[in-house]
Amino acid sequence: MANAAHSHTGHDCHDAGHGSVKSYAIGFILSVILTVIPFGLVMYPSLPKDVTLWIVLAFAVIQVLVHLVYFLHLDRSLAQRNNVIAFVFAALVIVLLVGLSLWIMFSIHSNMMAH
Repeated sequence: MANAAHSHTGHDCHDAGHGSVKSYAIGFILSVILTVIPFGLVMYPSLPKDVTLWIVLAFAVIQVLVHLVYFLHLDRSLAQRNNVIAFVFAALVIVLLVGLSLWIMFSIHSNMMAH
């Protein structure tokens, strides 16, 4: 009986970093809020389009962070450090690829229109 209790306690300690129902509920509620507000701004425009675009982009970035913290459980702990570094590197590569590709396309477009 003591082994079963010890095994159960050890299992709880191991799963503590994987989130709880409360953690998932908070993540879900934040995700819904971060989706509904930009959706409302787009469906019922009350702000200038460029302001709405920046708000939607900001909420998208915040929502990515919420998903990383509450659903993928990435944090700044020592155990997650390698995962965070890999994610940051992948995000940097994606930003560089997309950003430089757009820069090349706009550059080609403007050069073709000039001639």
